[in-house]
Amino acid sequence: MFTSAPARAQNQAPDTVILGSVGSASANGWPTYIAVDKGFFAAGGLTPDIVFAQSNAAVTQQLAAGSVNVSTNSGLVDPIRAIEKGAPLALLRVEMQAPPYSLLAKPGIKSLAALKGKMISVGGAKDITRIFVERMLEPNGVKRGEFDMTFAGATSARFAALQAGAVDAAILTPPFNFHAQTAGFNNLGNAIDYVDMPFSGMAVNTNWAKANRPLVEKLILVYDRSMAWLYTPSNRDEAIRILMKVSSLKREEIDRAYDFLIGGRYFEPTGKIPVAKLGRLIEALKALGDLPAGFTADRLFLPGITQVAN
Repeated sequence: MFTSAPARAQNQAPDTVILGSVGSASANGWPTYIAVDKGFFAAGGLTPDIVFAQSNAAVTQQLAAGSVNVSTNSGLVDPIRAIEKGAPLALLRVEMQAPPYSLLAKPGIKSLAALKGKMISVGGAKDITRIFVERMLEPNGVKRGEFDMTFAGATSARFAALQAGAVDAAILTPPFNFHAQTAGFNNLGNAIDYVDMPFSGMAVNTNWAKANRPLVEKLILVYDRSMAWLYTPSNRDEAIRILMKVSSLKREEIDRAYDFLIGGRYFEPTGKIPVAKLGRLIEALKALGDLPAGFTADRLFLPGITQVAN
């Protein structure tokens, strides 16, 4: 069941898992939509209750408060910051092992360098998309403080701002980046060409996890199964139809999103967190002053549950 945030208070049946996600349906949530449509949750003995919030920070707040059990397809920076501050959270797995973002701009803007002095829509002042944009602009001669920002937590909202002419550029995920190109906006570059760090993943409220370990283990298996299904070439057409059911996006745009994300292996298929890449994200947050120098990745994991890889 899909509902709107704020999430309801937790008084669900034991087999119900409340999943928090950002914004409206997009390709970032493909594994979740597949697990619902193909009955993987039901086969695992779980009932997903999926709620949406307008920003990743809002999802993390609900997760820390216990009104959401697990966050899915959400940026990693907010739970990392919350864990450092003592919130009862832990990372379960990485979903997107590389940033799938592109920076789209008005037709008259032809290069990243031309964004100096322009208005760019990012996810938030402390959002991971701001890190991506700054990493893309600095090598092209645009330093922090040499462009303006406006904030919208969901890709769909950032695209709407670009389409309305309210901003000069916006950082977008598939398939919205392809939709923007079809509408005449310029793709100035892809974040993956500038950034080598994971983007999104699943975090869990550790109080809930300790009381419901079998459900956590089942949930991880559901996502492993969904990822494997998504990466099976013969499932391509059905995967595209599944995303079409939950979004208003066109078939050709979802086609391109599938080829981009699956061909580029953006989704992490093994369920293991790549510690080296996660370390680069942690170092970026330290450089921003968001984490203390002594913070280490081992603080982020749920012992006995989270799997890691070098």
